[in-house]
Amino acid sequence: MKFYSTNRNTVSVSFREALFRGLAPDGGLYFPETIPPLPAGFFRELPHLSLPEIGTRVVANLVQEEVPEAELARLMAEVLNFPIPLVEVEADRYSLELFHGPTRSFKDVGARFMSRMMGWFNQGAAQEVTVLVATSGDTGSAVANGFLGVPGVRVVLLYPSGMVSQIQEMQLTTLGQNVTALEVAGVFDDCQAMVKAAFVDPEITARVRLTSANSINIGRLIPQSIYYYHALAQLPDAAPAPVICVPSGNFGNLCGGLIAWKTGLPVRRFIAATNANAVVPEYLASGEFQPRATVRTLSNAMDVGNPSNFARMLELFGGQVTAMRKMISGHGFGDRVTMDALAEVKDRTRYLMDPHGAVGFLGLDAEDLEPGVPAIFLETAHPAKFAGAIEDKLGETVPLPDDLAACLTREKQAISIGNTPADLKEFLLRSGPG
Repeated sequence: MKFYSTNRNTVSVSFREALFRGLAPDGGLYFPETIPPLPAGFFRELPHLSLPEIGTRVVANLVQEEVPEAELARLMAEVLNFPIPLVEVEADRYSLELFHGPTRSFKDVGARFMSRMMGWFNQGAAQEVTVLVATSGDTGSAVANGFLGVPGVRVVLLYPSGMVSQIQEMQLTTLGQNVTALEVAGVFDDCQAMVKAAFVDPEITARVRLTSANSINIGRLIPQSIYYYHALAQLPDAAPAPVICVPSGNFGNLCGGLIAWKTGLPVRRFIAATNANAVVPEYLASGEFQPRATVRTLSNAMDVGNPSNFARMLELFGGQVTAMRKMISGHGFGDRVTMDALAEVKDRTRYLMDPHGAVGFLGLDAEDLEPGVPAIFLETAHPAKFAGAIEDKLGETVPLPDDLAACLTREKQAISIGNTPADLKEFLLRSGPG
């Protein structure tokens, strides 16, 4: 399988090359030249396959011969060693709980996959690789945990100062070892722009072997398709194709679902639910993509005003908004209605969502859903990661899992820097080659 750049100004590369490069030399995002359909027999087998077995089959379909299947199966058993249950919240309405991994975020799946793939490919390499990541919250902690102690890899995380929750900040700034956190005086879009600029700066790339673990990296994107298959495997027998609502920020999670759909996964349609940063829902309504400055919200992992993966969405639909509208609808929601929904669902069903999951639930509510059709929303982070906002709304304590409580007792280790590409360049060159 070869992977091309969405900007189409550079040659196609192998999965290994795309994984380590992160961003293509022309500034585009890597994408598979083809998305092969999976055989019908695989979909019939789904209810009888374990999560690692599903992951092995799905990934092998896209990376093909680059990783021997036996080795891939071993790595997937390490990556997917936690449950991803589909929980019925009310009749025909399901939550896909993606927060049972080590950092209580859906991003554990992609980060753990990337760390194992890079470690496997990098065996015996002479030069250290630097994983450069911009995070609006959960990506940083998932990447830090996934790569912690991996030989030959250092991790540099950029996060916007004052714009992540306390638990998120402590998860990504307290590990030490091969993980360095940079606290940026800006917003997530500044962090993302700094990372992108570093990848195309010849002075940096001549001295530092860079790769990325953001959803711009194809190695983060591919594994995010796995849990969509696993979700359908858990639906009742003979259930019709579901509607799936994806809380969306940088849109990697939705792209993962679309890749699964392209392989033949039966999905009726997707809903892209955002917070106030609703540039993609606005594109679906108007046909014009107009990125803008990020708006800060309570669902901070989705605070993205210029989502990178929109380029991949265009690739999937041939750049045609009319084609995209046939498969995706979009809605944006403010903090007040989000927290109202969180409280109302908790009161009515006793099910507690986090603000991101509440946005997903609202996306389903905004649609005229057909009776009897399963409706799935993605619950992307444990509610305790947003305990302050939830407790303010509900007036009750959110139980804190032991692993999250432990990170609050550790010492923060972060380096403060400015919000320009020059600031990051100075740090990377001063801190030495990777």
